Amino acid sequence: MMDEGVDVKSLFLFFFSPQVLLLACAEDLECVPGFQQKVFYIEKPFEFTEDQLVLNLKFDDCKGNNKLNFEVSNPDFAVELDGNLVALKNVSEVGKALFVHARSEHAEDMAEIFILEASEKRGALKEILKIEGNLGIPRQKRAILAAPILIPENQRPPFPRSVGKVIRSEGTEGVKFRLSGKGVDQDPRGIFRINEMNGDVSVTRSLDREAIANYELEVEVVDTNGKTIDGPVRLEIAVIDQNDNRPMFKEGPYVGHVMEGSATGTTVMRMAAFDADDASTENAQLRYNILRQTPTKPSPNMFYIDPEKGDIVTVVSPALLDRETMESPKYELVVEAKDMGGMDVGLTGTATATILIDDKNDHAPEFTKKEFQATVKEGVTGVIVNLTVGDRDDPATGAWRAVYSIINGNPGQSFEIHTNPQTNEGMLSVVKPLDYEISAFHTLLIKVENEDPLIPDIAYGPSSTATVQITVEDVNEGPVFHPNPMAVTKQENIPVGSVVLTLNATDPDTLQHQTIRYSVYKDPAGWLEINPTNGTVGTTAVLDRESPFVHNNIYTALFLAIDSGNPPATGTGTLHITLEDVNDNVPSLYPTLAKVCDDAKDLRVVVLGASDKDLHPNTDPFKFELSKQSGPEKLWRINRLNNTHAQVILLQNLKKANYNIPISVTDSGKPPLTNTTELRLQVCTCKKSKMDCSATDALHISLTLILLSLLSLFCNKSCTLQL
Repeated sequence: MMDEGVDVKSLFLFFFSPQVLLLACAEDLECVPGFQQKVFYIEKPFEFTEDQLVLNLKFDDCKGNNKLNFEVSNPDFAVELDGNLVALKNVSEVGKALFVHARSEHAEDMAEIFILEASEKRGALKEILKIEGNLGIPRQKRAILAAPILIPENQRPPFPRSVGKVIRSEGTEGVKFRLSGKGVDQDPRGIFRINEMNGDVSVTRSLDREAIANYELEVEVVDTNGKTIDGPVRLEIAVIDQNDNRPMFKEGPYVGHVMEGSATGTTVMRMAAFDADDASTENAQLRYNILRQTPTKPSPNMFYIDPEKGDIVTVVSPALLDRETMESPKYELVVEAKDMGGMDVGLTGTATATILIDDKNDHAPEFTKKEFQATVKEGVTGVIVNLTVGDRDDPATGAWRAVYSIINGNPGQSFEIHTNPQTNEGMLSVVKPLDYEISAFHTLLIKVENEDPLIPDIAYGPSSTATVQITVEDVNEGPVFHPNPMAVTKQENIPVGSVVLTLNATDPDTLQHQTIRYSVYKDPAGWLEINPTNGTVGTTAVLDRESPFVHNNIYTALFLAIDSGNPPATGTGTLHITLEDVNDNVPSLYPTLAKVCDDAKDLRVVVLGASDKDLHPNTDPFKFELSKQSGPEKLWRINRLNNTHAQVILLQNLKKANYNIPISVTDSGKPPLTNTTELRLQVCTCKKSKMDCSATDALHISLTLILLSLLSLFCNKSCTLQL
């Protein structure tokens, strides 16, 4: 039991003094190679004086510590063989931490010494323990005192090892300590234990701060029956960070671009590494450095990296950052990130940064020759020459791609020039056939530029223009008809041998003396002939406007004109003959068959129509007439309905028979033409709306037969009288 007169403040200071905490953290059950304590916190004095003892560092390689060697991150301090850290001279500025590296033939380890200002000491410890409120024992009457426990991560076996102790001010007789929480009876289970009898807290395995940095447990005191007597009280366990994680570059690949000629100090890209260690300690304080540059020309130090931010910037002059003079426009930098603020004892990670020097249009394209030659035959189109240029800028960019233009010598727009996208050459083409007789030579002035504009201090010079001398070769061209097509108007039915017209063809090869002969090429109806010498076209048959070879009153024939060249050349001419109509076709009648019932009440038998192949005025109005009827009485008549139609009307019902009615139709031509057509009229028996004409042939009594019978009877009587 604790005396009630004990000063709680004194007890708090005792338990939370650095010496007691460090002893609790460093307690080992048996020899463990390495520093027995790896993390120290000391208050910074006004000045470290020469030979001043700072700390005693206990290191044991469990093999006698033979040939033990210590290295300190600050050269103003050293560790003696007995482990005493001393200042080698008076030192006022040290920094926030010292790192001591110890090694022998059998063991190697590192210790960290954090140097805190007097005003920071309590706050720093509070941050490490991650305890809210006042550091230490809560200001309330409790019998359980559970001081926060600090445990370095990555401790070596053996386990379990004691890390702290829980105290009951009222004694421990007849009671037991019970520990619970995450790491005890909650996942991850079994990491911590407590001695039920004396309150010793132990850890069963190595801890990883990057997995879990703090544990919040609860301690209570129970009687032999398990009934809680005191508590629960919170027990804070903080895992002290060790530098066990290397910096890592996770966001690669790292590719940066910088324009050639950029000013010194131009930022190219940023390299950022990640360290899983505690960001509030030097373990995660990264410093960057360029280890290697490939290639090393024109300077082995083309770039600089900000050691704290990781920004890569250019350090050479704009003149050296010239893409066209570089061995390669691509640089690879091996970048190192080192923790521990870049100290030698820090862990490192590397990554490769690829930097591409982007092109800008600082070189004008230049023709490889000042003058190009081309030869083309007259009458031919297509590419005649490829113009080549050189450009030192980056291929396949707008700074390299060429744009050509014809700036002189092309008034008739006979030439065009386009860029070959694969070779960057200028393809000069003839788009309108050239005529040797007009001009045998052409001179073009061509200019080449880039798709992208040049930078302000660069201009297109004389080498960006070139001339093209084009020679046109003479070709034996075929004769040309004038005009073509040729047109003439003639009456149909003109006499055979009539002259239609004389064709005219000339030879465009005016510099050659050639003769021309003519021939018929296509004469669909075979109506025409041509004089081979003078081109006179005459008729060999009657021209017929109504012929199937005539379309829309026009007859078309083709003729050839052949020169005397070697080989001879041929020209084709077209002749259109418009045929004027002549009244040379009689009108025709339709229909030629009609039927009527023998008892019909409507005696309007049929409506007749007339047509004529001729044109107006040689067609309608038509005149319809019946042949003169003979006999005791008239049987039918015809009435004109309009210019092209008439109606046949019976004057009485007729007996069942066939009748032939002669009808004449006359057109309006001058002179008029008449055609007589017999209308066959069938008189049929009609019963129950059915017409029966089957017996009409047997009862055939036409007007003609009646007349013939009467004449025969009259003749017989005459003959009898004569006899």
